[in-house]
Amino acid sequence: MARWGMVIDQSKCVGCWTCAVGCKAINDEPLGYWWNRVLTTEPDSSAQVAAPATPALDVPHGTFPNLELAYLPLACQHCNNAPCEKVCPVGATFRRDDGLILIDYERCIGCRYCVAACPYGVRIFNWGPAQRDPGFVIGYGEDYRTGGRLVFEPVRPVGVVEKCTLCVERVDAQEQPFCVQVCPVGARVFGDLEDPASEVSVLVNQEGAEQLLAELGTDPNIYYLPSSHPGKTSD
Repeated sequence: MARWGMVIDQSKCVGCWTCAVGCKAINDEPLGYWWNRVLTTEPDSSAQVAAPATPALDVPHGTFPNLELAYLPLACQHCNNAPCEKVCPVGATFRRDDGLILIDYERCIGCRYCVAACPYGVRIFNWGPAQRDPGFVIGYGEDYRTGGRLVFEPVRPVGVVEKCTLCVERVDAQEQPFCVQVCPVGARVFGDLEDPASEVSVLVNQEGAEQLLAELGTDPNIYYLPSSHPGKTSD
């Protein structure tokens, strides 16, 4: 059994938001909703910065006009010890054997316990609008189930919690998550963390890729290579 994971190389990320926009388009996320976001942080500090409320976010390093920032793409971390799964009172959030954390939309009651429990601030409650046009969905055009559980809908119901699924419908079809496919600079690498020869395993075990907020014990399957350059200098 594979254990799917991703490594995001901050030294390559240019903060273009293509991953976030691609994710939004393929999943028909409503206006104002982002399953993927790109935050900014001090260079080489990704392991210490994750949650949106962390004071160091969007704070440049250095003295004006020589300021530096690094980009921090952020979405569901697909934790092996996921707090969101533990607090769900109806078992709507669940972990597959391959490491993907998913939400059963038919079980979700919208209580948002999982939103409060997630230390990364990456879960979104779908307030609406109730009507969206499935004709604008560019991805998988029909409902998708895994183990009989509804984990993807082209147009999802209002009143449920949503988040990155690592494009489960694409992964099961042996395709890459869409954010990996559309990244113009190759900053994202997806693969099997159980395969020691895979690129993601090499980046984690040999190149020093790190988990966000590793001290919390959530054990994410998403890793980051901190920026190896001094960051982006402002004009």
